[in-house]
Order: sequence, then C-alpha cells, then structure tokens
Amino acid sequence: MTNKLTAGGRFRKALQENQPLQIVGTVNAYSAMMAQRVGHQAIYLSGGGVANASYGLPDLGMTSMNDVLEDVRRITSAVETPLLVDIDTGWGGAFNINRAVKEMIKAGAAAVHLEDQVAQKRCGHRPNKEIVSLQEMVDRVKAAVDAKTDDDFFIIARTDAFQMEGLNAAVERAQACLEAGADGIFAEAVHTLDDYKAFSTGIKGAHLLANITEFGATPLFNKVELAENGATMVLYPLSAFRAMNKAALNVYQHLLDDGDQKAVIDTMQTRMELYDFLNYHDFEQKLDALFAEGKNK
Repeated sequence: MTNKLTAGGRFRKALQENQPLQIVGTVNAYSAMMAQRVGHQAIYLSGGGVANASYGLPDLGMTSMNDVLEDVRRITSAVETPLLVDIDTGWGGAFNINRAVKEMIKAGAAAVHLEDQVAQKRCGHRPNKEIVSLQEMVDRVKAAVDAKTDDDFFIIARTDAFQMEGLNAAVERAQACLEAGADGIFAEAVHTLDDYKAFSTGIKGAHLLANITEFGATPLFNKVELAENGATMVLYPLSAFRAMNKAALNVYQHLLDDGDQKAVIDTMQTRMELYDFLNYHDFEQKLDALFAEGKNK
C-alpha cells in the first residue's frame, strides 16, 4: 500500500515536476478552488492578503498567527493543492516560531516562508524597511527547522537585505539560511534578472523563489526568463486579489451611478459557473436523494 503524500510532500513533488513552479495567491477557499480547477500546482496565502482581505488592515505586521491559521484551515479544507503560507517574522522569538511551524503543519500547510525584517515589519516593496542581524535570522531559521513534524514540510527563508544592504550581503544571508536548514530562498524586491542569476550562483543552485508582484520593485518577468536565471519558484502573491478588487469596485460604482448592474453583467462569473466550481449539483442531488429516502419510509 502506497503512503499518501503529506502536504509538504505534494509541494516537493510539484516543485520537482515544474520548472519553475508557479505559485499563485489565493485569498480564500473559493479562489483556491478556482486556481486548482485551472490547473495550478501550488497556491499561496499572503500575510498582506490576510491583513487586507480578511481584516481590512495594511500589511504592517498587525495580524496574529491565529488570524492567518484561520484562513489556512479554510483553504486546506477546500483543496488538495499544496499551500505556501507567509508567516512574516514568525510572530515572536524562537518559541513563537517553533509553535507557528507546528501549527501550520497541523492546519494542512505545505510550506512557509519566514523573513528577516524586524517585528514591526513593512510590505517588502515599501521603503524604510529594517532587518535583524544575520545571526538573528539564522536563529529564526533554526527554530523553524527544529519545529518540523513532517520531514517534507518546506521552509523558505526570505531576505529583505537586498534593498537595505545590497546584493552581496543578501546573498551572504541566503547562504547562511541554507546552512541553517532552510529548503529554499526568497529574494525579495530585487531588480533585474542578473540579480536572480547572482542569487542562484551564490546559493549554488538551491531553490530560489522570485516574487513577481505587481506595482512593486521587481519587473514582471516571464517564468521562462526567470527559470533561465536560476528561479525554481515564481510567486504571484496578490494578482487575482487585485483583479477581484478592481472588478468589485467597478460594480459598486455602476450600481450607484446607473441604478442597476446591466452595464457590468458581462464582467461577472455566472451563477452556473459558480455552482460548477462548488460542485453544487452534487450536493443538491445528495439532498434530493435524502428527501426521497425519507418520503419512502
């Protein structure tokens, strides 16, 4: 009998089978279901996305571990696609990081990324970030690795040092994080393909994540050119969320201005499309069968 892969095992399998692995942001269970149906092999829960979408807060480290876990559980209950989770700075010291990793595994996450900003963090593409010392980041990674209850659970060390200290210092941090047991490196807010190449060379071809987020410091490179320059993972953290927001705002404005939704109906997912993604009719048929069974008694 073949043992079923854990969530971490499914993430590693997807990483092996996709060069590079595209990881798409999903802010809730339904968007995760759509991403899975389309065929994406890995999905993502952004810390900024949790703050923005679930709590109406900016991405400034204001949400708790339990806030993020709630969204993790909702997503992993709805899909099998392996989920990468943003755990920011780990919500505290070594014990907090240790607990966070254990709780993420229990909640069904496949992977996490942990960063080297100070606790009062900022969005990675904003100015005036502050980072902890290299040794403190190494200690964070060690705490995360020591917490693993699943050997396949995937831990990515994110460094924001590129903006603060330059390429060489950021690569040095990446090397130290890998030596501490990280499975991959998240090079945040870099500017060029040559930067990715330098990171990849510096970490000797270890797994490298490129964060291709809109309206940030990094151009919207294609997955092929990223792979050619050493990236094994490409992250699109909030692309769908931004599109959803723009579409919703447009509908709200038309309802107010026009008094109806006729002008925007073509931009909406239909009722039947929604039902299809939700497998609504399977549930309804089960309900019909139960009612019929009750009437025949």
